[in-house]
Amino acid sequence: MTQPVKIDFVSDVVCPWCALGATALEQAITNLAGEVAVELTFKPFELNPDMPVEGEHAVKHMMRKYGRSAEEVASRNEMVIARGEAIGFHFDLEKRSHFYNTFDAHRLLFWAVTEGRQIELKKILLKAYFTDGHNPSNHETLVRLAGEAGLSTTRAREVLATGMFAIEVRELESFYREGGINSIPAMVLNGRQLVAGSQSVEQYEEALRQMARKPATA
Repeated sequence: MTQPVKIDFVSDVVCPWCALGATALEQAITNLAGEVAVELTFKPFELNPDMPVEGEHAVKHMMRKYGRSAEEVASRNEMVIARGEAIGFHFDLEKRSHFYNTFDAHRLLFWAVTEGRQIELKKILLKAYFTDGHNPSNHETLVRLAGEAGLSTTRAREVLATGMFAIEVRELESFYREGGINSIPAMVLNGRQLVAGSQSVEQYEEALRQMARKPATA
């Protein structure tokens, strides 16, 4: 007999490895439908919490932050694009010209949980940024994307304008950092097993199967 698996997927909407991981995980969950019951929630992690409003050019940012050459950045981008194509996620890194602050996007994602639309919003945010090159810190863009996810645009606008859920997002970010998560994506299964990094569909399937077989803790 298997146990339900609760997944806390710690990630950011401007992290390419998170886009890859979320896409592969979605496919793994679909493949295990009827075998493993899954409850998935995306948790906040900001790659660049101090990013200014105007953002920073993507290539220059990667060179500055990680000490890479322009050639190394280009090579890494090619690898990301190829991995995405293999699992059906399209990266257009010419359109994705900048890195942006994502705190407001995380506030919307936190709210979306209460509306039962978080997974839809997360997918739309990832596509909007990595495929379409939209700015995930722009409030009008976020309101429009919330509407595409089936959320109230009036309520989304209110959340963004008032700073709602800022405390809750900060607390969650602190919780995971204090728990030792300093790179993403990171997947926590049933609050007790960490799966770090972007994995393949098959690796996610195996991790979910193994967790489902483990006895529930008291």
